[in-house]
Amino acid sequence: MKIREQIGIRLKKAREDAGLTQLELAKKLDISVNYVSMIERGEVNFSFDKIYMLIKALKIKSSNVFSF
Repeated sequence: MKIREQIGIRLKKAREDAGLTQLELAKKLDISVNYVSMIERGEVNFSFDKIYMLIKALKIKSSNVFSF
């Protein structure tokens, strides 16, 4: 499994734990719901800026995402 897929799985779990839909998260970040979906499936190379935005929006620690 690629690292971006592992990160996507962790972000999806954090989003679900926060009780947010992909649409709600996308609106919070002013990005498309399709982009959120692609990140969660590990289909897109994302920047650290985007991951940082997601971590802040989900109110999680970066270690939740980057614990390998």
